[in-house]
Amino acid sequence: MSESNHLSSTESVKVSAPTTGQNKTINQPPDTARIPLKNTSAVLRWIAAFLKPYRYKVIAALVCLLIGSLTWLSLGQGVRLLVDEGFTQGASQQLNRIMLALLAIITISSIAVFCRFYLMSWLGERVSNDIRCLVYQRLLSLPPAFFAKARTGEVISRFTADTTLIQTVIGSSFSMALRSSVTVMGGIIMMAFTSWQLTGLVLLAVPIVLGPIVLLGQRVRNLSRTSQDKVADLGAYIDETLHEIHTVQAYGHEAIDKAHFTGQTQAIMQAASARIKYRAFLIAIVLFLSIAAIVSVTWFGAFQVMNGAISGGDLSAFLFYAVMVAAAMATISEVFSDIQHAAGAAERLIELAHTQSELVERAQPQALPANTPLDIGFDNVTFSYPGQANNQVFNQLSLTIKAGKRIALVGPSGAGKSSLFSLLQRFYDIQQGSITLAGIPIDALSLSTLRQQFALVPQDPVIFATSVLENVRYGRPDATEDDVIHACIAARVDEFIDEFNEGYQTYLGERGIRLSGGQKQRIAIARALLADRPILLLDEATSALDAISEIKVKQALDELMLDKTSIIIAHRLSTVINADCIIVLEQGHIVASGTHHELMQSSPLYHDFASLQLLDEQHPDYQAAAGLASARQ
Repeated sequence: MSESNHLSSTESVKVSAPTTGQNKTINQPPDTARIPLKNTSAVLRWIAAFLKPYRYKVIAALVCLLIGSLTWLSLGQGVRLLVDEGFTQGASQQLNRIMLALLAIITISSIAVFCRFYLMSWLGERVSNDIRCLVYQRLLSLPPAFFAKARTGEVISRFTADTTLIQTVIGSSFSMALRSSVTVMGGIIMMAFTSWQLTGLVLLAVPIVLGPIVLLGQRVRNLSRTSQDKVADLGAYIDETLHEIHTVQAYGHEAIDKAHFTGQTQAIMQAASARIKYRAFLIAIVLFLSIAAIVSVTWFGAFQVMNGAISGGDLSAFLFYAVMVAAAMATISEVFSDIQHAAGAAERLIELAHTQSELVERAQPQALPANTPLDIGFDNVTFSYPGQANNQVFNQLSLTIKAGKRIALVGPSGAGKSSLFSLLQRFYDIQQGSITLAGIPIDALSLSTLRQQFALVPQDPVIFATSVLENVRYGRPDATEDDVIHACIAARVDEFIDEFNEGYQTYLGERGIRLSGGQKQRIAIARALLADRPILLLDEATSALDAISEIKVKQALDELMLDKTSIIIAHRLSTVINADCIIVLEQGHIVASGTHHELMQSSPLYHDFASLQLLDEQHPDYQAAAGLASARQ
């Protein structure tokens, strides 16, 4: 570009020196908002809320559960009639009627069990999926600051292992607990009709049996939470090492990773062993106390039969109910452990589901006016990353970028170039000052409206584990296949796509493992071309390309940048020469601005940077520039 085609820095960019006046302070929301989880019932109420949309299926499942439990309870009366009437001399017809009645009861119970099992299993699957959707939607709304602290593998563990536990509890354990509870209450009532004296003895034993459940249940829940946390840590470690397997193997780190992995599995085993021990003890002691109570009642009941207080059929029916109650109590104790285990898992999901974004959107955001130039303004912006208040990235930064201009950002690593991109898209909130788009503060816009104005081409392009077509279409999901192909041709993607047997349907592998760096870059450029957004953020989109590919992609970029505002993090001389204005950043401050030729004359820092960073080492001026920089130091 000739000198006459350059615009002066004041026409495309306005840079202001820091001021000492009053600045607007942006209130920061709290990091997270957690609901109180004082006990298991609070967690279960949270899970139960997901059942409300399916209340009719829940009611149907409960009805089937009730029918199934009542039919099993009625078998006790069949046992009583069988002993008292069916075994007497010449009562064959009565025996046949009793057996037919028992078969009818069993048939009804079996049908009820089928319906209950199907409905409860369906509800378990549905609720676990709804929880996954809720948590995933929440995660998508969280800013990068959250993921800078959370480990991806741990989050994935919550999606898989934790939701599977909840699915098991709703689909199986919860149903068993309800059925056993009905059996206990119904069995006690039927026992009371049979013999209130024997029932009184049973009721004396109930608190003894329930005691261990209450005392040990909370301990099981706490150990379950610890166990799930350790499993999540292991998942995070697996995710990290397998994703970076090239680095692991390149540095011969396999043995160390194997040892670390073994240590984590041992920690999981220790936590699981403690939980299993308490759970096994809980089941064993409940079973022992239940059987001991039955033996004691049987001994007392035998004396009553011998004394003629009750019949043999009454005692048989009573023992039938007692065994059912004892088995139900044992089931409740086992299921209670499952519920405590799931409660620990649910806590972790609740934490994710109720994590609040640090980026607060207004209830009634403003709209961008139509046909208005999208000028960008930074007014006395002060910013530091969350948790790094003492390490400011920008301090009272002021900058104006006119719509339609090409702006290059240059400066050493850590100068704030990438941070400026993040702030423009509001991935983080600033502490003081304001950032505006078309004169409107960006925090007054909805995040979706704001980010729809930007197309990003990062230096390290993101390729998803899907086809070429879907990777490019990511920039505009409603685009037709012809639109995608047109963007790919413009970005010179078609040149290597033709080498794939499946063309645009070719699966690119996780993180685009089948592509070279330059091919990934061209996919990212095609994505931005297809998105067709008014502001381009380019992190030196040609830095990963060879000389031939660079020429082709630069042609595509020239087409991409037509009539658009382009902000480019520059690493090459060809980029800054074609810019309308160059912004020189150092430690978060703008130290110079202007065209390449202006800055080479007026800014020693830019002169050194351009000579050492933007020129190839074989350039004739490189050695001279390096010597000049050494002399200044």
